[in-house]
Amino acid sequence: MLNLIFVFAIIISFVFYFYFKTKQFRSSLPIAKNWYKSKANVSFGTFILLFGLNQAYLFPGLYTFIIVAILVVLGIFVIIENIKRVRHYGQFVDEEYRINR
Repeated sequence: MLNLIFVFAIIISFVFYFYFKTKQFRSSLPIAKNWYKSKANVSFGTFILLFGLNQAYLFPGLYTFIIVAILVVLGIFVIIENIKRVRHYGQFVDEEYRINR
């Protein structure tokens, strides 16, 4: 049951990654591009984190836990750094849309 939850969350995070990457490529405004890029990277960090946790659940072993620890730390780092960027760029997105329309 827990594996299904992980798989569902992994798929959802990948869908959000793909959605925000598409929005990034379709946007013509530079701050909006960076905002969507940061949102996509938060989804990618979530994907890395959940993938690592799922592997730990499926294949418990010493080497797996070492690799999972690396993936979890990397995923958390990517999520935290890009949440900061989303907040930063989010302050200017509405203003950029207002100015350029």
